[in-house]
Amino acid sequence: MAILQSIQGQEDLRRLSKAEREVLCAEIREFLVNHIAETGGHLASNLGVVELSVALETVYNTKRDRLVFDVGHQSYVHKLLTGRQADFARLRQFGGIAGFPKPGESETDAFVAGHASSSVSIALGMARARTLMNEDYHVVTVLGDGAATGGMVYEGLNDAAESGEPMVVILNDNEMSIDRNVGGFARHLSRLRTTDRYLGMKAWYRDTIRKLPGGKTIYRVTRNMKDWVKRSLIPTTIFENMGFAYLGPVDGHDVSELISLLRVARDMNRPTLVHVVTRKGMGYAPAEQDPAKFHGIGKFDPVTGRTAGAGKLTFSQAFGDTVTELAAEDSRVCAITAAMPGGTGLMHFKEKFPKRLFDVGIAEEHAVSMAGGLAKQGMIPVVAIYSTFLQRGYDQILQDTALLGLHTVFAVDRAGLVGEDGETHHGVFDVGYLGHVPGMTVLAPASCAELSQMLRWAVLEHQGPVAVRYPRGGDRGFGDSLWDPDAPVVTHCPGRDLAIVTYGTLVNNALEAAKRLARQDVNVSVIRLTRIAPLPVEALAKALAGFRYVLVVEETAAGAGIHEKLAWELRLLCPHCRVDALDLGKSFVTHGSMDTLYRHYGLDAASVAEKIQEVLSNEN
Repeated sequence: MAILQSIQGQEDLRRLSKAEREVLCAEIREFLVNHIAETGGHLASNLGVVELSVALETVYNTKRDRLVFDVGHQSYVHKLLTGRQADFARLRQFGGIAGFPKPGESETDAFVAGHASSSVSIALGMARARTLMNEDYHVVTVLGDGAATGGMVYEGLNDAAESGEPMVVILNDNEMSIDRNVGGFARHLSRLRTTDRYLGMKAWYRDTIRKLPGGKTIYRVTRNMKDWVKRSLIPTTIFENMGFAYLGPVDGHDVSELISLLRVARDMNRPTLVHVVTRKGMGYAPAEQDPAKFHGIGKFDPVTGRTAGAGKLTFSQAFGDTVTELAAEDSRVCAITAAMPGGTGLMHFKEKFPKRLFDVGIAEEHAVSMAGGLAKQGMIPVVAIYSTFLQRGYDQILQDTALLGLHTVFAVDRAGLVGEDGETHHGVFDVGYLGHVPGMTVLAPASCAELSQMLRWAVLEHQGPVAVRYPRGGDRGFGDSLWDPDAPVVTHCPGRDLAIVTYGTLVNNALEAAKRLARQDVNVSVIRLTRIAPLPVEALAKALAGFRYVLVVEETAAGAGIHEKLAWELRLLCPHCRVDALDLGKSFVTHGSMDTLYRHYGLDAASVAEKIQEVLSNEN
């Protein structure tokens, strides 16, 4: 690791020879494999952009120039090359560096990047700010071909091309989503267009002609003629048609070629797209063979690539198994996912019912609106999207499903805390935004078995929009139960001193807190909601009759849960109840292990018990 350890930024990279850069890339791959094997994280995508990242950091000064990532799980190499090598021992751990770009960590992190398809818009905003403020720096964005399936990319590209702002878009094409024009003729033209000789002759011709009388008109006519001939003989790209200069495709694992091409793109002084062809998992055989597995992975053996054996059933798997069973029973059932059939547990569904599985790419808005169209014509769409990404479809949920009362089922995966992925991925807002939707029913299972029962009811018995929200991982201790859709309020371990109101898997922490308090002769009742919208106010009031103190414990951001609504509704039904809240607070939640985050935000059993003791002692 001799070369890697000497790299702290652009100046160090510029001093390297071609041979040293190749050694550096090998060292980076070894570093990534060994460290991510210990901490977990995003491996395949970062192995694929090693050479590209080295080239970018060599050509651009990211302390001043703005490098914007589209989904920052491909930013590890950037972090390594900008002074954070020692921090990788605590990658994605509480108090350590994030797995995504984070401006608070380093001035070289231009912008946060956790959701896809927004980078072109962000970069264009930065380019326009540069122009308006008369400043001098370059703007470049790295756009993955997966992110390019999102419609927002094309909104940004369209505006960027029209603006004429100098900026560079790197299309990182790893053969996962976008077809490439990679014929020998195209590669030949790419090399020809980017040689110093070609570009020098082009500049000489432009400058010489413009000096002649009427030269500007002559140059414009000849340039237009050249462009017409080129378009007639050579297939153009969508990017050229939009108004971008297009360079590529280029081998994304040839550092020298990348450096040359990026310098050309940087100096073109117009919106330019560089098409880079890379391979996910490059240089590490297990990740090359199974890039999906190594996209986001826990600890593994760096020699063999093996992870721990399969564990308990996860909520995602329980969802996938159940919706596949339902599709076998009813031909109207179909499933929609936004580029995550594996992550949402739909691979078996895809194998068994390929014509009824619609993977729309990273296009959540489209997914929801399409579900509305399916439902309007008699199908039963089940839309499986992570909580944090479903936020992008809020308007479509309102306008294209709820407004007509359409029977659409939303499987809201990764609800609540998700651990190491941090601020951009925690699903801590959906209770609030789904609860506002007129006619929306929101269910919160506490176990995989309960999820299956709720999903069956939502698909086959319910009418209208319904969401079933469930966490990452598997059961957390709560046993199997027979869910009753007509009994949305369930009382556990009846007590007399205080009532905890909670829902979902957080009931496990509440029950453990009640056990701890019972040993101190404090009797707490745990009241669990299986339906959180519409809020079962009358059933709750009945369960809370006689209590003076109610503590609402929920895994949501402050103001995005049920606390305020419950307190408002109980003011008349239980006028003597004092309703307090225990939640994640008003700030965005950082990254860390689930246990660490529960402790830090006061939602573990010990903290809940301590809060209850505090409430009771203040009133006595």
